[in-house]
Amino acid sequence: MKSAETIAHPLIHPQAIVETSTIGANTRVWAFAHILPGARIGKDCNICDLTFIENDVTLGDRITVKCGVQLWDGVVLEDDVFVGPNATFTNDHFPRSKQYLSEPDRTIVRRGASIGANATILSGVTIGEHAMVGAGAVVTKSVPPYAIVVGNPARITGYAKIPSASEGMKLRTEPGVPGVVNLRVQGVQLHRLPTVTDLRGELSFGEFGRHIPFPVQRYFLIYGVPTKEVRGEHAHRQNHQFLICVKGSVRAVINDGEIHEEVQLDVPHLGLLIPAMVWGTQYHYSADAVLLVFCSRHYEADDYIRDYSEFLTAVKRVAV
Repeated sequence: MKSAETIAHPLIHPQAIVETSTIGANTRVWAFAHILPGARIGKDCNICDLTFIENDVTLGDRITVKCGVQLWDGVVLEDDVFVGPNATFTNDHFPRSKQYLSEPDRTIVRRGASIGANATILSGVTIGEHAMVGAGAVVTKSVPPYAIVVGNPARITGYAKIPSASEGMKLRTEPGVPGVVNLRVQGVQLHRLPTVTDLRGELSFGEFGRHIPFPVQRYFLIYGVPTKEVRGEHAHRQNHQFLICVKGSVRAVINDGEIHEEVQLDVPHLGLLIPAMVWGTQYHYSADAVLLVFCSRHYEADDYIRDYSEFLTAVKRVAV
């Protein structure tokens, strides 16, 4: 029988001030760090020199906080977060000397996210799972899961570790379903719709129940979107969607809770099937983009899942 693993006590540098008793095994706190009594620190964290952690702060496990970072009341860092040197957090939108909030704004950095050196995080935002905040970025709004944001104010420039599923892809033909390819994300498909070309131009079409593989109950159009804005950022419990960019281009990110892929929709004969219980985000709209979306159900507010953590919980529940 395997012997129990030895759990090491936290390593506290003699020049650090650690007033909290809630600090996990194997956590290292280095010189001139100061942690107040109410802070809660998980295991196997690395708290570097010249950091300050206030009372109402919670850190999960395996977190790295580099030199010169201050974590103020209301900040929550989930497991495996990285905070680069001199990153700045805030906890009050309108700070005044000697005027105190009854409760600080809550700022949450979800598991696996990274924040680059000298980034500034305004209070009350959520940094999504595995997101990447670039060095020097000023984050004024919540960041979607896996998004890469840079600049002032921070804007999405891409998504972390997501291969593009459509660039360079030759759609294979499956029996009975022309021009269809199954992506790695569960249930997601790219459809090459029929196109007729002659001297008069091009015509693309699709038949409901055949090329669009569900009974359509409604449609909507998205257009006039500033190129750096993000749409979507939700999943549906029961609704299926079929996306066609009829003009311009847009990038779509799909995610089933485990696998993430990115698709560029830039021709009107390419459709993207997103089934229920798949998280979808669209970004990098061209200035002239028009996105047509067919839906299998009428609009139902309760069918939307808008919180990514809630989506992950729901996916696990369905899988059981």
